[in-house]
Amino acid sequence: MTDTVRDIFLAFVRVHILYHAVHERIFGAGMAEELGRHGYTLSPGTLYPLLHRLELDGLLVSESEVVGGKVRKYYVATDKGREVLAEIRPKLSELVGEALPHEPKPAARTKSSRTTRR
Repeated sequence: MTDTVRDIFLAFVRVHILYHAVHERIFGAGMAEELGRHGYTLSPGTLYPLLHRLELDGLLVSESEVVGGKVRKYYVATDKGREVLAEIRPKLSELVGEALPHEPKPAARTKSSRTTRR
């Protein structure tokens, strides 16, 4: 994978993380699993710096909890994070509309257009 393709995928991952952090508390291993369901394979050495950067940029805030005897860091979106996601959505929608192929929908068949077999 080229550096440019990797950068594009990481941008998608950032948006994905932000989306989930707006809707629920997230944590690293849980996000790695969620991202994996979408075809992304991220090492902890890639994912955790992304989470920390989003926190440093003021888009996420974290809190630590002990879960199963281990400290887990949970993240949620800040107001700024919610605003950034709202700002991204129209541009993302426009991009998807342009970048993805549009297949014409088949015309709906009406009763009069159906052939009756006897």
